[in-house]
Amino acid sequence: MKTLQFSIDIRASRQTVWDTMLAPNTYRLWTAAFAEGCYYEGSWEEGARMGFLGPGGDGMVAEVAACRAPEFLSLKHLGFVKDGVEDTESEMVRSWAPAFENYSLSYAGLSTHLQIDIDVTPEWEEYMTTAWPKALATLKRLCEGAKA
Repeated sequence: MKTLQFSIDIRASRQTVWDTMLAPNTYRLWTAAFAEGCYYEGSWEEGARMGFLGPGGDGMVAEVAACRAPEFLSLKHLGFVKDGVEDTESEMVRSWAPAFENYSLSYAGLSTHLQIDIDVTPEWEEYMTTAWPKALATLKRLCEGAKA
């Protein structure tokens, strides 16, 4: 497993970035870089279980490992969801789980510096290095447009 890091400076407050990143309607917009129709089910409260799903309902299951708004969010990915059934026990899932996805928001002058650290297996590295910059560019546009 490898940890990839992505970051972007967004000319908006940390609270604006946080809210835009996690609101259901804007979440769907910026995560479309990973797959059109992405959405989540669950709560962003620490300890809550979350489903990160595609239009067909398949995706990943995670736990909110830490949530300190508007500065840090840590997701602990536990497995997959397929046909409505969670898989957190198979040999394939055990080969990579848990995997973390951490969001850190810090002040950068008049902007917010957003950094994402994400654990990935080799077969997902190329996909993530292509999708994350696109997702962050969309999130930046959404956040900076929210101020106008």
